[in-house]
Amino acid sequence: MSPEMRRRRDGSSRPRRKSAVQPWAVVWFAVVWCAFWRDVSVANLLSGAALGVLVQWAFPLPPLRFHGTLRPLALVAMLGVFLWQMLRASIDVARQVLRVRRDPAPAVVAVDLESSSDFVLTLTALVVGLIPGSIVVEARRSTHTLFLHVLDAGDAAGVERERRRVLAVERGVTRVLGSDRDDAASTQDEVRP
Repeated sequence: MSPEMRRRRDGSSRPRRKSAVQPWAVVWFAVVWCAFWRDVSVANLLSGAALGVLVQWAFPLPPLRFHGTLRPLALVAMLGVFLWQMLRASIDVARQVLRVRRDPAPAVVAVDLESSSDFVLTLTALVVGLIPGSIVVEARRSTHTLFLHVLDAGDAAGVERERRRVLAVERGVTRVLGSDRDDAASTQDEVRP
């Protein structure tokens, strides 16, 4: 067991409080704090950094290490696909709202992701959650499954279409992170044992 982790009574491990503070997260807290107050000052930077340290100390998380390579062209391509999906989904939702004669057929869709990376799971859930018409209701880390509530799945073909859409987002995220194989994706977010 790493010195950064501690054992719980049930045998699982959790990070120690003193090593749970991650410098990049403190910087991110300070930037977000300044954006929240719409003022970049020394006082805001210091109070944001102090808040970041306090939050990470109070709620310790295991460190997330990224070992991939960010691919800018893949990021631009994924952004284009994302904007296209947002446009299509917005039109579909508007059509559902304005349609009087037909009630939507909502469904909860389970999508088993291809990657075993927690980082890819999180980013995929975030991107899918931003697209109108569906919302991620659960992300199961143990099986790398996303559960989505879809506004209008229609029939079995609509459910399968939603699955393909989510898997396409996951493949886009994996391409952006520079890992083409699941083996490479699984090593991207190592948690110290």
